[in-house]
Amino acid sequence: MSNTEQSPVVWSPSEDTLKNCQMGRFQGWLEQQGFGPFADYHALHQWSIDDLETFWQKVWDYCGLVCDTPADSVLGKREMPGAEWFPGMKLNFAANLLRLADGEHADHEAVVAYCETRPVLRRTYAQLKADTGALEAFLRKKGIKQGDRVAGVVTNGYEALTSMLAATSLGAIWSSASPDFGVGAILDRFGQIEPAALIVVNGYGYGGKVFNRQDDFAGLIDGLPTLRCVISIEQLPGKPAIAGEKVTHWDDALADGHGQAPSFTPLPPDHPVYILYSSGTTGKPKCIVHGNAGLLVNHAKELMLHGDVGPDDRFLYFTTCGWMMWNWQASALLTGAAVITVDGSPGYPDLSYLWQVVADEKVTHYGTSARFIAGCRKAELTPARNLDLSALRVVFSTGSPLLPEDYDWVYSDGAPDALLGSIAGGTDICGCFVGSTPLLPVRRGEIQCRFLGVDAVAYGDDGKPVSSGRGELVCRQPLPSMPVCFWDDPGDERYKDAYFSTFPGVWAHGDFIEFTEHGGAIIYGRSDATLNPGGVRIGTAEIYRQVETVAEIKDSLVVGRQTDGDVEVVLLVVPAEGEALTGDLEKNLKTRIRQGASPRHVPRHIIEVPDIPYTRSGKKVELAVARLINGSSRADNRDALANPEALDRIRDCLEEAQLLPKG
Repeated sequence: MSNTEQSPVVWSPSEDTLKNCQMGRFQGWLEQQGFGPFADYHALHQWSIDDLETFWQKVWDYCGLVCDTPADSVLGKREMPGAEWFPGMKLNFAANLLRLADGEHADHEAVVAYCETRPVLRRTYAQLKADTGALEAFLRKKGIKQGDRVAGVVTNGYEALTSMLAATSLGAIWSSASPDFGVGAILDRFGQIEPAALIVVNGYGYGGKVFNRQDDFAGLIDGLPTLRCVISIEQLPGKPAIAGEKVTHWDDALADGHGQAPSFTPLPPDHPVYILYSSGTTGKPKCIVHGNAGLLVNHAKELMLHGDVGPDDRFLYFTTCGWMMWNWQASALLTGAAVITVDGSPGYPDLSYLWQVVADEKVTHYGTSARFIAGCRKAELTPARNLDLSALRVVFSTGSPLLPEDYDWVYSDGAPDALLGSIAGGTDICGCFVGSTPLLPVRRGEIQCRFLGVDAVAYGDDGKPVSSGRGELVCRQPLPSMPVCFWDDPGDERYKDAYFSTFPGVWAHGDFIEFTEHGGAIIYGRSDATLNPGGVRIGTAEIYRQVETVAEIKDSLVVGRQTDGDVEVVLLVVPAEGEALTGDLEKNLKTRIRQGASPRHVPRHIIEVPDIPYTRSGKKVELAVARLINGSSRADNRDALANPEALDRIRDCLEEAQLLPKG
């Protein structure tokens, strides 16, 4: 059976979309200048990687990005690692995100902030710019200067965006974590980068409960001796602020700098703008440093061209400040769209809450996780029937592969008229390798395309592209948002080892992927979690695709157990409420996996467990369980897990099943 037969079209762009979406207009603009003509999206993509430098210059120009000093060239050095983007340029990241804050767009909504503990807050672009200038002036008064790190333990809301803009306007480097992190996990991150300023909430609300963090975060301040100032946000109204002699209340900090405009300090193109973090499940997280010009132009391409986000749109991506999707969401400001932020539980008071916000706010672009969409499917939600979603044009999904059945749910009960954009990339590039475009149809169970300017292919173990089937996701040419470095990494040794040790000079991302005959992509999970029973490589996502559509199963995790020189597949399942792993259910699971995947995929053992471990950004923690079942002595960083107790429960279940190594 061909990929086309396996992946029927579930959405197609209208003639109006093809002509008037921003990518369609970009293509026409290029053709007017003598490029092309481009027969279709794939021809446009081929040109974008064949003429890489012209492509990225045209993205910069078409998207209207601004700089103080133009670049000498687009690419200085182009080898990986070490590519130099826009050498000679001087620019400011915050200036680009606030480029529409003056003139006729000044009174448009910039941020609409929902949270569980405070009323909805609405701010215009003019107000956002004014508060950015005021906060920057306060930080300067406290001695914060270019190159300093400003860290935030903040919720996804107005203050987080304002703080990032103020920091990056003056040339400081922004780094954030979510307030549900333990103090140890936060220190594992911020302790490495030695921040000069900390912006911190006094607590947060989640699932109808209030979590006071004043005492915890007072201890956090003590653990960061480099701090020169702390700004406390009253996320929990009426509750005490963070205590300490360095602490200033948010409102007082803004009042202190009132009337000061942002400086928008011009900076070199590779000057750090963000420090993001790897999950840190196997030790202290890697501190991934992103440069301002490269991240800016890549986000402009992804949001404006691929996402079709513009100044009249309303953009909501459900995220926390500990996930790269927060940074991606923040860049939507450069489009002039209203950014709708939501802090709290996506399932409170019920699973329909976010869909209700989408309807109430007339959201045009809604982003969420594949896990949330699966939850809506299993709960048999019908927002398309119950709510007015007529404004909604695009639904983004990321975090894990989106199951074919979840495409079915979106196009029957979720958002039948919207483009379902499954996007995939990572914290490493703070962006995407593959994802959506309004120029192509959406096929069931398939990511639409490689992104423009991304020379992504699947490599076999021999370091050559596979002609068909799956392989390692690699990128053969530089991408502007590849990290400029890891923090405190002399000689870039850890950076090189992370991405360039598998195939020298080629970025290996660590995902197991197949590119289909019509240019789409299917991701089969992390390649470092790939199973090898009988020497056959299979991706964990192939098993999840079969198991997680079974009504009796709430969640699952699959790992390989080394035994007698081979690998046997072990499947852990969390039954749905009121269900249990019976002999009949186990037989049904094995049959579905055999028929839907292959006999090689069928697990040797299926074990019932009460919970599955996740990182704080919502990803299954397969490696920690794999190390556990294979007797590795390597210690896991439990502070990096959202629910570390799940590992203890799994250990008990594996011991009971006699699947743990003796001794």
